[in-house]
Amino acid sequence: MPDYHDPRQNRLLAALPADEYARLAPQLELIPLALGDVLYESGIPMHHVYFPTDSIVSLLYVMEDGASAEIAMVGNEGVVGISLFMGGETTPSRAVVQCAGHAYRLTSQVLKDEFDRVGGRRSGALHNLLLRYTQALLTQMAQTAVCNRHHSLDQQLCRWLLLSLDRLSANELVMTQELIANMLGVRREGVTEAAGNLQRAGVIEYRRGHITVLDRPGLEARTCECYAVVKREFDRLLPEENAL
Repeated sequence: MPDYHDPRQNRLLAALPADEYARLAPQLELIPLALGDVLYESGIPMHHVYFPTDSIVSLLYVMEDGASAEIAMVGNEGVVGISLFMGGETTPSRAVVQCAGHAYRLTSQVLKDEFDRVGGRRSGALHNLLLRYTQALLTQMAQTAVCNRHHSLDQQLCRWLLLSLDRLSANELVMTQELIANMLGVRREGVTEAAGNLQRAGVIEYRRGHITVLDRPGLEARTCECYAVVKREFDRLLPEENAL
């Protein structure tokens, strides 16, 4: 984890114009996120949005029997809690910390006030950014559904690993096979076999809950088209630097 924390480690916050960022920064609260922390539950009113910096949060759909599957993941490229500015207040999904780290939290009222701000040449930048981010997130959700239906578990695991790595500054994930299985909505034995295939190919090393990617190009070569579709849409819609 980094030795310092800055809200602009989150791409959305980093892309804000200086005046809008200065107005928002005093309202941002840095909080630690531990593996397995639940940021919100299905159907429960949401009171904050979270801008991850060095953590990853999974959005899960949980069935009545307790089975779950990831519908999207959010890291330093985005925000957790889009229902708050889309007008829904609640969501049928659960948000769980997949990789521990930190996020900056903003109250729902501050976000709504900023989202609805009008007037001035450069006001409304956060409004535009959040709408574009939502489009990219919807693309990820749709592509995840397609991938889970049409592609092999090996390809799904590669896609999931690559999307996770894109949201971290390291090439290692602290992740058990059981947790990955819950994310992908498959049996643990299937993940064990898929991870074993990647390890035998020299692409990853898996040891005691730590997955280290040894050959990223090799991982990209083994994944399906879904990873490129999602990455291309995020790169297209979300600027690396302030471009508003």
